[in-house]
Amino acid sequence: MAIRNIRIDDDPILRKKSRTVEKIDDRILQLIDDMIDTMYEANGVGLAAPQIGILKRIIVIDVGDGIIELINPEFVSQSGSQIDEEGCLSIPNKTGNVERPRFVKVRGLNREGKEIYVEGEELLARALCHEIDHLNGILFIDKIIEE
Repeated sequence: MAIRNIRIDDDPILRKKSRTVEKIDDRILQLIDDMIDTMYEANGVGLAAPQIGILKRIIVIDVGDGIIELINPEFVSQSGSQIDEEGCLSIPNKTGNVERPRFVKVRGLNREGKEIYVEGEELLARALCHEIDHLNGILFIDKIIEE
């Protein structure tokens, strides 16, 4: 396992759309482990593969309830609304209020390639939305609500 460099600010890779993971092999498993280590080292609650320069549809999240690993995540449902402050490891020293769904249900694959569903409310819903946005080249600063 290794700590990877987090891409920041105007790095063009942060604006690119990530590719679907077609095969879960040792390289993908190593990438997931490195993402987890990197997220914890940076004191983050989530990390998407593009943030470390890899355009693959992989996210990791830990909002305090244990690690969630999702390969090829996609939304199944969303409901409600919440506005709260967000920040990002790739946009240091910047925060802003962003509107997100209060509840989301996401489908993806785990590291064994099994389809799983993750349901999240409040902070977990926010983190899932934030990280999946990264896979589509969208940053939280694109969604800041000016007050």
